[in-house]
Amino acid sequence: MMKKILLLATASGVCGSLSAQDLIVKTDATQVEARVLEISPEQIRYKRFSNPDGPTYVLPVDAVDYIRYANGETDSFRPAQAVQSVQIQTAAPAPTQIPAVPAAPTTPASSAVPASPAATAASATQTAPAPVYVLQRYDIGDFYDVDGVQGVVCQVSEDKMHGLILSLDEIYLHWSEFEKNDLRTVGADDMSDGQANMAKVAAYIEANNSSWADFPAFEWCRNKGEGWYLPSINEIMAIGNNYNGGTRMKYDRQTRNRFNNALKEHGGKRMDRLVYYFSSTEKDEKTAYTSHMDLEPPFVVEIPKHNKFLVRAVRRF
Repeated sequence: MMKKILLLATASGVCGSLSAQDLIVKTDATQVEARVLEISPEQIRYKRFSNPDGPTYVLPVDAVDYIRYANGETDSFRPAQAVQSVQIQTAAPAPTQIPAVPAAPTTPASSAVPASPAATAASATQTAPAPVYVLQRYDIGDFYDVDGVQGVVCQVSEDKMHGLILSLDEIYLHWSEFEKNDLRTVGADDMSDGQANMAKVAAYIEANNSSWADFPAFEWCRNKGEGWYLPSINEIMAIGNNYNGGTRMKYDRQTRNRFNNALKEHGGKRMDRLVYYFSSTEKDEKTAYTSHMDLEPPFVVEIPKHNKFLVRAVRRF
């Protein structure tokens, strides 16, 4: 069987076309028309072909006989002992009946040569199912769940294989705890890269014998684990645009609902359209940039760092 988790866009081609379905055939002979999303050594994740935007279903690998992909390729999931004794079944249509061809003369039993152990092992190797190498493509509003990392996709690359996920939860926090006569800049002035701002805060903490507790918004994101960070102002602006269907020029209820439903269905909290979210980008010693998810400007406002506003973490994939 497979050695590690393999991500996918289905074997019907990396573009994951919805023009044809994958067919999952279970060990009890029942069939499911599906769009296969992910195959691991333990389970198969898929969406029903009739409802590609619906919930993601999970099947144990040992409950599946084989999968026939949209391009006609087949992967078998039978136990190894079954594979050795039974040829792997394909789901291709039964061949048309053709006239029988006279059999070739058989070799007399007395002159037959036993197969060598090496040849037997090679034959068994050829019948074992090959690993399934698959790639996952994502859209805005998809739920992301890989190796324990969960979030909702809020940005995607052109090939839809990489992007940014947003934390399921949010919280009201200070940007920093410095106020009044103790105001200061820390160098987190990158407008486009929140990870760069996180690195600058870390460098400031080390150089000034400070602590992450002095930067509550950053600390909360950091505590989520490796790769999580407080987004820059441009990243929050892009999230707001994508939340509204790619533009702030019109109301896109369908995209908003898809985004919010993915958050709610997985234990998260809907995005707040009216409250400003802190970015990791500071303007000066007193204020940092914030933005919101609504259609009405202003989209960027400078707010005192010691005020409490909403915080969401992001992570690249």
